[in-house]
Amino acid sequence: MRYSKLFGKTLRQAPAEAESISHQLLLRTGMIAQEAAGIYSYLPLGWRALRKIENIIRDEMDKAGGQELMLPVLQPLELWQQSGRDVSFGKSLFTLTDRKEHKLALGPTHEEVTADLVHRYVQSYRELPVLLYQIQTKLRDEPRPRGGLLRVREFIMKDLYSFDADEAGLAESYQKMCQAYKNIYARLGLPALMVEADSGAIGGKDSHEFMVITETGEDEVIYCTDCGYAANIEKAKFVKTDKATVPGKARNPLPLEEIATPESKTIEEVAKFVGVPASQTLKAVFYFTDGEFVFAIIRGDLEVNETKLRNALKCSELRLATESEVNAAGLVAGFASPIGIKGVKVIADDSVTSGSNFVVGANKPGYHFMNANYPRDFQVDLITDIAIARPGDSCPICGGKLSSARAIEVGHVFKLGTFISEKFGASFLDSDGKSRPIVMGSYGIGLGRLLAAIAEQSHDDKGIIWPLPVAPYQVYFCPLSLDKPEVLPTAEKIYQELQKEGIEVLFDDRDESPGVKFNDADLLGIPLRLTLSPRTLQSQSVEAKWRTEKKPQLLPLENLAPQVKRLLEEKAVRAQP
Repeated sequence: MRYSKLFGKTLRQAPAEAESISHQLLLRTGMIAQEAAGIYSYLPLGWRALRKIENIIRDEMDKAGGQELMLPVLQPLELWQQSGRDVSFGKSLFTLTDRKEHKLALGPTHEEVTADLVHRYVQSYRELPVLLYQIQTKLRDEPRPRGGLLRVREFIMKDLYSFDADEAGLAESYQKMCQAYKNIYARLGLPALMVEADSGAIGGKDSHEFMVITETGEDEVIYCTDCGYAANIEKAKFVKTDKATVPGKARNPLPLEEIATPESKTIEEVAKFVGVPASQTLKAVFYFTDGEFVFAIIRGDLEVNETKLRNALKCSELRLATESEVNAAGLVAGFASPIGIKGVKVIADDSVTSGSNFVVGANKPGYHFMNANYPRDFQVDLITDIAIARPGDSCPICGGKLSSARAIEVGHVFKLGTFISEKFGASFLDSDGKSRPIVMGSYGIGLGRLLAAIAEQSHDDKGIIWPLPVAPYQVYFCPLSLDKPEVLPTAEKIYQELQKEGIEVLFDDRDESPGVKFNDADLLGIPLRLTLSPRTLQSQSVEAKWRTEKKPQLLPLENLAPQVKRLLEEKAVRAQP
């Protein structure tokens, strides 16, 4: 490809709206262009890189036994209503009505469609397992698109769906897909960490995300360096040790006592006034969910994890209650507790059991109770883990100290079980002739996210550093002083020879200064730069420099193309996992 004919331009400065490193670099390199919030065009360089990612993914899916197909973007809304996930996806589900007044959805994922297909085509256990996948555009009406390709409304995704006869089969398919994902990330040069994750609107029993650690990541990962435990902050667990007993004071439940606490509303103010640590208080947090007021109670030194709370309540929407809603429930903000209240749904974090003699609100202004104990003094509708894990907490596996890091999600796998297949009658006859529901799994990778993650992970202050397997071109051929009569014909000859050798080369045939060309070469991040100049011509050579190395080497002009091919092949071998 001749640079002078390349569609798209490099930018010296990133647009002001570009947030993440990848967003800035992909815009500056002319690989993507924004059309609207969360909607991007892939320009030729970006599309070439994306297709290489796609081919690596396809290769690993095929090796794992996946069968590629193509499913419709337009889906009857009835399918989503049948599964009930039109509610769980909520406003993220794009819907429309056709000219015949039929309601349709723009597919954000395809569990319903594949379950319906398998219902029609699979009847016997002999036809299982089945692994079906596609690489296709998905659409989700994200409330806050951000970070360039990291969170968008239209995106290309590889989604594979497994169908097995039982849980053991699902476990095998799940492990097979996890290994395939690990192979993909290794081939892309991405150090991805597999972590426990929340299933979100997709649903199912268990799920894992694959995360790439980076300072600009939008997710937070909690992990243990001692045993390898890792989980998304939305899912992470930790040991809630008994911190609610003041040294030298009795652990036995003491009589409930009301005390005056004027001007003390926050946990910090109350704890200081009473003279106890925050861990010996109970915090009240009020929510409104699916038309119902909810009172959440948690130990004062902890914070509510709203994802865990949403899952525990099995609700589609969750928000903090307004002041008027709190007042309507008959509660006093800053002085509330579950003691004595009626007609309000109460959910408690299990930390209320890790201690005794807590300080809680007395449900009237200016007063708190001392020595509140569960279940002696109050009851709850549900008690479970709804707390956020933090760095320094104890690992739930080995007891070591947990750490945290920012990360980008680059893949998500789910054990769906039978909840979708049962809705669509996707069943089979086992060896005894008994009908049983098919056990499903779902496995997704966003290609644009992978492209962005590579740019986030592999760059310097000059630009992107593409790994060889996904670079839009392998070689950046950079002749200088094209106005010199001896340079241009030699450059044209080299370009033709490189192409005949099957080398992907971007030929910078522009009449630009060496500084402009070198800056663009570094910004674009193409792995190998070849420079031809009047100086190198004098020694009948070309300067070869890897993007990741400082020192160049000289290659003789004679048989140049085979030498370059050998260098690329050796580089590819060294990069193999």
